[in-house]
Amino acid sequence: MTIHENLLGGPPPTHLPDDPQPRELLANGTPPADVAAKYPTSSLAWAQLADEAYERGSVVESYAYARTGYHRGLDALRRNGWKGHGPVPWEHEPNRGFLRALHGLARAAQAIGEQEEYERCSQFLKDSSPTAAQTLG
Repeated sequence: MTIHENLLGGPPPTHLPDDPQPRELLANGTPPADVAAKYPTSSLAWAQLADEAYERGSVVESYAYARTGYHRGLDALRRNGWKGHGPVPWEHEPNRGFLRALHGLARAAQAIGEQEEYERCSQFLKDSSPTAAQTLG
C-alpha cells in the first residue's frame, strides 16, 4: 500500500463529485439559462451564463451570474470537505464550473471598478488552481 503524503503540510485537494447531466446538456447546445433552471446548483451553468453576458457587454448581469455560480460552488466545496482554503484542481473536470465562476466574478468585478473584489477573486483563483488561473487568463 502506498501512502501519499502532502509534504507541504496543506490541506488535500478538493475534488467535487461529478454531475454529468448539466455538463452534457451544455455540451449538446442546451441554453445555459435552461440548464441553470433545471440544475440551479450547477456552477458550470452559471459560469457559462456569466461568460455569455460578459461577451455581449452586460457586465453587471455577468457579475450576478458569476456570483451565483461562485456561491453554489462554495456550497459544494464545503459539502465535500473543503475548509476554506487548499487546492481545487482544474485538472478534475467537476471543479471547473466553480473555477470558471470565480474567474468570471473577478473579471466582472474589474470591469465595474470593484478593485478589491477583483484582487481577492484573482488571488483566490491562483491559490485554488494555478492551472485554472493560467488557462482562463
